[in-house]
Amino acid sequence: MAQVKKIVLSSSRDIPFDKLVISQSNVRRIKAGVSIEELAEDIARRTLLQSITVRPVVDAEGVETGMFEIPAGGRRYRALELLVNQKRLAKTAPIPCVVREAGIAEEDSLAENVQRAPLHPLDQFRAFLALREKGQSEEEIAAAFFVPVAVVKQRLRLASVSPKLLDVYAEDGMTLEQLMAFTVNADHERQEQVFERLCQAYDKQPYAIRRMLTEGAVKATDKRAQFVGIDAYVEAGGTILRDLFETDHGGWLQDVGLLDMLVAERLREDAEAIRAEGWRWIEVAPDFAYGHTYGLRRLRGEAALLTDEERAARIALQMELDELEAEYAEADELPEEVDGRLGELETAIAAFDERPIVFDTAEVERAGAFVSIDGSGALRVDRGFVRPEDELPIEPEPEIEGEYRAVTMAAQGDDGGKSLTADVETPIEPEEDEGLKPIPDRLMTELTAHRTLALRHAVGEHPDIAFLAALHALTLRVFYRYAQDSCLELDLKSIGFAAQAPCLADGALAAAFDARHTAWSNALPKEPTELWDALVGFDGDSRQALFAHCVSLSINAVYEPYNRRPRALAHADRLAVATDLDMVAAGWTPTVATYLGRVTKARILSAVREARGERAAARIEHLKKVEMAEEAQTLLDGSGWLPEPLRTQGRELAITEVVAAPTDEMADGTGTEATETIDALGEDDETEAEAADEPSFEHAIAAE
Repeated sequence: MAQVKKIVLSSSRDIPFDKLVISQSNVRRIKAGVSIEELAEDIARRTLLQSITVRPVVDAEGVETGMFEIPAGGRRYRALELLVNQKRLAKTAPIPCVVREAGIAEEDSLAENVQRAPLHPLDQFRAFLALREKGQSEEEIAAAFFVPVAVVKQRLRLASVSPKLLDVYAEDGMTLEQLMAFTVNADHERQEQVFERLCQAYDKQPYAIRRMLTEGAVKATDKRAQFVGIDAYVEAGGTILRDLFETDHGGWLQDVGLLDMLVAERLREDAEAIRAEGWRWIEVAPDFAYGHTYGLRRLRGEAALLTDEERAARIALQMELDELEAEYAEADELPEEVDGRLGELETAIAAFDERPIVFDTAEVERAGAFVSIDGSGALRVDRGFVRPEDELPIEPEPEIEGEYRAVTMAAQGDDGGKSLTADVETPIEPEEDEGLKPIPDRLMTELTAHRTLALRHAVGEHPDIAFLAALHALTLRVFYRYAQDSCLELDLKSIGFAAQAPCLADGALAAAFDARHTAWSNALPKEPTELWDALVGFDGDSRQALFAHCVSLSINAVYEPYNRRPRALAHADRLAVATDLDMVAAGWTPTVATYLGRVTKARILSAVREARGERAAARIEHLKKVEMAEEAQTLLDGSGWLPEPLRTQGRELAITEVVAAPTDEMADGTGTEATETIDALGEDDETEAEAADEPSFEHAIAAE
């Protein structure tokens, strides 16, 4: 049997620093990793942990010169050189070296750099954890190893993962991205349940793991969380799920019941302060449906006047604001303190300008207020609404011309007013004994019938007066609900939205419409008897704008399966064409809640295919219904795509180019996309109920 030749390792010895030089055989040319300065500080702290590989330098005859070149370890040499230049290390300090003589220098350099195995993230986590358990803070660990504090926190966050899953990761049973996704929820039992489910699922993407682990939680950006405040929620014992590896916008609030309780408690406290103002009733809820005030009359109040002290304070603030703006008018960039002061001044001035509305005390006693949360998470109080049952009894109209009694008339039939008089025998009027007595009712009816017909003819010949009269009547119906100050039998119906998409009331479109309505309400007189004179004083543009607003309130283009109105909906299509309606500009976007989660998979794919192309549709075709809807929401975001019922005939869809299509990892489960909700449906859960939730919008092309 042949004897195995024993390996002889290269010798090692300490060589003075001034006998070392960098070799041109060093293959590392590009700077990477820890900088020379950071490496020098690490050597100063821990000394040199790894020997430097060197080769003797020989002269032309092959005789050693006493110098040694470094083919592998140049960065360490540069760090030592820096310490020598800083007088922190002697020039003759002995440096531990491994002396190589055989082989090729470039090969040594390449082998040392290529064969170096990076530390496994799990080993890095365990090392960081051991250091923290020995008393080092996250900042100290980061400083010692020249890594961002966020990296240390991310590695330490792996401690929240079940040991069972850590073992799976150590055996390459999952990717690092998948392991990091499990850190969003520290419940080990829940993590293991999700992992078991993941083993049987086709989709193993990290975003799916996060979605399953945050099921039922409330995002920190939810208006309820903003209203209560994250700090108050945590102080009450609430748990927040955070994701250090992805942008989570504040995380997820896990204790939904606690959050709702805190919201209810704070709303009740705020409502009591509003109730102290003397309102008859207060309704409190996190949010109300858009149009919930339909059928209620709103009080008209006056803005509280500024006191002398407040007026002087506002003038001083405005003067300071004007001086700062004039001083820095030519500056390209404002100093930070000046910018901050300008913001403070603008906020303070706005507080003076936005005066509270003061209502009549007698009206407050029969009116109420709605207390809720607006879309930004701030308290919203809508004051001054009167319910029909709380209205004062309508007083009978006063008699006209002193003693004459007014007679209410209603047109009957289409005979142009001929039927205003009844075909009955005219009674014989009793003789008067003395003096003037009221005109009999019968005669008053006949006389005013003639006058009504004459008015119809006269107004019909004066379009401008007809427009003003119609505007007056419609404005009374809209802004003075119970007023009876018009002889025109015009009515205006404004339907509520029985079924509406989530957050319709918090959208920008609803806010803009309500702001326009409030602006007109403030521009009109408080008493209906003064409305005619006010309208006469308006210019033509203002009258037309007010008329358009009043008419717009009567539009009903809502599809109702129990009330088919194909001709009315066809007319709505014509209005859309006439106004060049753009639902994208109006703020509608396809989301899981507004469309994608409520139609079939075929329609989801059709939408993606139309907006992003066949390739994008093919990449989500294998997903389950809920996951497909969520991926489609991401793909369609900003695309300008609209479903058929929201498109305007003759208007092309302004489909924007896709910035980045889904990566191929989406198909094999290694992507890192983040989503929000859990897959609660199976692959075949598209039942007839889904189709029932998706009405057929054939009104634009079909007859009744």
